[in-house]
Amino acid sequence: MSLPPEKASELKQLIHQQLSKMDVHGRIREILAETIREELAPDQQHLSTEDLIKALRRRGIIDDVMKELNFVPDSVDQELSSPKQTVAFEKQSTLKKTSVDPTRRYLYLQVLGGKAFLEHLQEPEPLPGQVCSTFTLCLHYRNQRFRSKPVPCACEPDFHDGFLLEVHRESLGDGTRMADSTTMLSISDPIHMVLIKTDIFGETTLVASYFLEWRSVLGSENGVTSLTVELMGVGTESKVSVGILNIKLEMYPPLNQTLSQEVVNTQLALERQKTAEKERLFLVYAKQWWREYLQIRPSHNSRLVKIFAQDENGINRPVCSYVKPLRAGRLLDTPRQAARFVNVLGYERAPVIGGGGKQEQWCTLLAFLCRNKGDCEDHANLLCSLLLGYGLEAFVCVGTKAKGAPHAWVMTCGTDGTITFWESLTGHRYIHKPTNPEGSPLAEQPKPLYPYRTIGCVFNHQMFLGNCQPSDAVETCIFDLNDESKWKPMSEEAIKSVCAPGATTSLPPFPPLCASTIDASVTSNEIEMQLRLLVSEHRKDLGLTTVWEDQLSYLLSPALASYEFERTTSISAGNEEFQDAIRRAVPDGHTFKGFPIHFVYRNARRAFATCLRSPFCEEIICCRGDQVRLAVRVRVFTYPESACAVWIMFACKYRSVL
Repeated sequence: MSLPPEKASELKQLIHQQLSKMDVHGRIREILAETIREELAPDQQHLSTEDLIKALRRRGIIDDVMKELNFVPDSVDQELSSPKQTVAFEKQSTLKKTSVDPTRRYLYLQVLGGKAFLEHLQEPEPLPGQVCSTFTLCLHYRNQRFRSKPVPCACEPDFHDGFLLEVHRESLGDGTRMADSTTMLSISDPIHMVLIKTDIFGETTLVASYFLEWRSVLGSENGVTSLTVELMGVGTESKVSVGILNIKLEMYPPLNQTLSQEVVNTQLALERQKTAEKERLFLVYAKQWWREYLQIRPSHNSRLVKIFAQDENGINRPVCSYVKPLRAGRLLDTPRQAARFVNVLGYERAPVIGGGGKQEQWCTLLAFLCRNKGDCEDHANLLCSLLLGYGLEAFVCVGTKAKGAPHAWVMTCGTDGTITFWESLTGHRYIHKPTNPEGSPLAEQPKPLYPYRTIGCVFNHQMFLGNCQPSDAVETCIFDLNDESKWKPMSEEAIKSVCAPGATTSLPPFPPLCASTIDASVTSNEIEMQLRLLVSEHRKDLGLTTVWEDQLSYLLSPALASYEFERTTSISAGNEEFQDAIRRAVPDGHTFKGFPIHFVYRNARRAFATCLRSPFCEEIICCRGDQVRLAVRVRVFTYPESACAVWIMFACKYRSVL
């Protein structure tokens, strides 16, 4: 095992610091003097190195040093592929190895169990191998994301997980310097923790969303502290406790110099005060802006001009803070592929107890991604952020659909003036061509294809504009956003003061997208096998036999691939080859029927029940006749965050009888 010279010197410096901290040199001098007094005969003039090492071992000095340094010796044949060291964290009598850079500072966060999850008080103990509902804890800190092992839902869930978070500055020039206590005190990003419940059918629920202030550890003795975190519910239950987590925080390497708790508390109080003042000033400005907007036309009071929205914790935040340019790295290649990814994330309105209309809940991005589903606003905010990341001029639009239902969608403005609407729930795109309300009734007006009726405002991370045209109907709307007689803007400086990254400590930073953990081929196969069983059982109940034709099933693959390609690119391709292959596979005098369908979940039984509700699909599955052969093909297309587009095609061929 060898290290580059610069890393070797850094490692030597670290060891030297640790030896100085333990005063190893002083202790060696004491033992040397004591050994000389006790063991040297008058006629002996010197001690050998071996004698001294034995004396140090006997008194435990060497063991103490090795224990304090806590390095795990690697096997002889192991080579390091990077300058990072393998360091052991010995916690709860289990030894975990993880690669760390000895020149960087880390925060080791341990979750040591949960208690008082009273909703699961009567939850029976799951039997070995039994499928049960589970809790999963998701974390995000400064572009790092973590996920705990799923644990069975219980009143005292058995969380025992450790997460190693790198604490670093993002400014240039600090990349290789270890952050000291003072530097870390200025890093105000919290650790965002999201608790997700997954039921036995794979359905997810957002249980809690919590921002952990970790900097109390900087004022703790030895850089170690234990916390009890009370998790509150979400939405209408944001004032109700759902459970408690026991958490331990530890700095690594240990801090040479801890700050006083008073200094830490003063810094946190100053940040809160500064944030509160910025938010107060923005609220005063927003009220003034709204008064001016109403003075233009009293009817503006009924328009959907949304300046603030509640997040999952019931906190009112400016809508501009829900959007930020987001780069997908190499996980998504085009804006249209990004639209498809957002479309396959599940749609679910915020849960509400009892009737009485829609419960508003705009989720933070981490909560939306971890739950893998959300409302139309969550989808629109994410799609707008991704399109901004691709360099487009994108805005979230707030307005209504048919029957006056509130809705949010995305709009992009081309450099040539083209206005394109993107429906985040379907992935469809529409070009906006305004109608002229004062034009001749005989003149042909463009018929709108989009489902939107009215528009109250548009916004992104830098701009907020209220629609002040005589009518808020989308079809007559002029989208010249620079014309202040048509769109009343908010001050960009005011928006920046509360919505720019790092402007306030109350804004959760955006997490990066994660690659899919799903194997598309394996999952496709599993769903297909389950559907074959379900079809055979269904036909058996009807007194019918089932004969599968594998070759016909395989021939359905190109069709499913072309359907997904069309959804992603709006280009139809490959259908001619599919039709030609089917004509060759179906003999003269036989009839072929096929039924494609698309889902965004992977539950085969649920998908089969939905398919049976289609008369055309049921006709294929329950086909009777001469020489009936059945086929089914499943193709799973994976996207970031383990989102999936699942295409299923049922088909049959049979001999036609006149």
